[in-house]
Amino acid sequence: MVPLLLVLLLALVLFGAGFALKALWWIAVIVLAVWLLGFVMRSADTGGRKGRWYRW
Repeated sequence: MVPLLLVLLLALVLFGAGFALKALWWIAVIVLAVWLLGFVMRSADTGGRKGRWYRW
């Protein structure tokens, strides 16, 4: 009974880790897309040069 519970617990942990990693990959892709859009669509400042679109 205990080995069965350990196997089920291990499967649950691995499934949770896999889901979390997949969610992190999707978040990384979304952040990359937003960064690329901001890089392409950045506005020009008063000198006509392209300015930074981020604040830091």
